[in-house]
Amino acid sequence: MTLLIPVLAFTFVALLVAAGAMAFSPGAAAVIERRLGEITGAPARGRERATLDRAVETLRRIGQAVPKSPSEMGKLQQRLVHAGYRRHEAVAVFFGIRVGCGLLLFTLLSTPALVRPNVPAALGAAALGYLLPNILLGRMAKRRQHRIRLSLPDALDLLVVSVEAGLGLDQAIQRVGGELAFAHPELSEELRLINLELRAGKPRTEALHNLAARTGVDDLASLVAILVQTDKFGTSVAQSLRVHSDTLRTKRRQRAEEAAAKTGAKMVFPLVFCIFPAIWVVTLGPAIIAIVRVLIPMAQR
Repeated sequence: MTLLIPVLAFTFVALLVAAGAMAFSPGAAAVIERRLGEITGAPARGRERATLDRAVETLRRIGQAVPKSPSEMGKLQQRLVHAGYRRHEAVAVFFGIRVGCGLLLFTLLSTPALVRPNVPAALGAAALGYLLPNILLGRMAKRRQHRIRLSLPDALDLLVVSVEAGLGLDQAIQRVGGELAFAHPELSEELRLINLELRAGKPRTEALHNLAARTGVDDLASLVAILVQTDKFGTSVAQSLRVHSDTLRTKRRQRAEEAAAKTGAKMVFPLVFCIFPAIWVVTLGPAIIAIVRVLIPMAQR
């Protein structure tokens, strides 16, 4: 057991050094890009950007070497898309990040760099480092969905105005995507992807369903269902959007009222564990000190 800790520490330190060397060594793509830049006279990218690309490429290689489950791959890819990462190598890079975090925490706790080496604690830290990126990814996806959900009423108002002004639904979506680029960049990017899919030749129904699948927002899925039904039955788009906009505003007010109603229950734990002990110390502390000063001499007698 005594010899196992230095051997494991040396192995993981060697792996980290090798990964760092791979990250900071120029890859084939970087060399080709540099040569093309020399030929065409295009300005080369910054050193920081090139270093970041090499680090991402290293994480992607590590992630590709990790064994994966098909069911886990599907769920993870969907969660990455909900968080806004739609590139094909996003899954491999995420697996590389998970493995890198686990190895880093194991190395820090299995070597005497910070604390006394402890193999069980290092293994627990490695498991925590492997699970921590998944938790952070879930929080990022929920925050992005929340921002998209808050931006929907404004987008619907602009859609209603654009459609009533005489624009078609495709042109209205394109115009609203451009107008929301500064205030709501997430929804603007999703609307821009709809326009790109329509230009590529996809049917409008399929492009709208892809929008609902990419975001995972229930309000946006209901909006897509309304637009598909309106297009299918030939009803008024502006009237349907106006009714749905009123419904979304009512739901947003109900969510705010629900959050306000939960405030009292959420304040119980801070009150009990943080505020009440301080109040007890301030109010009962002097009395307890006086009692102790009186009782201790009496007990000694």
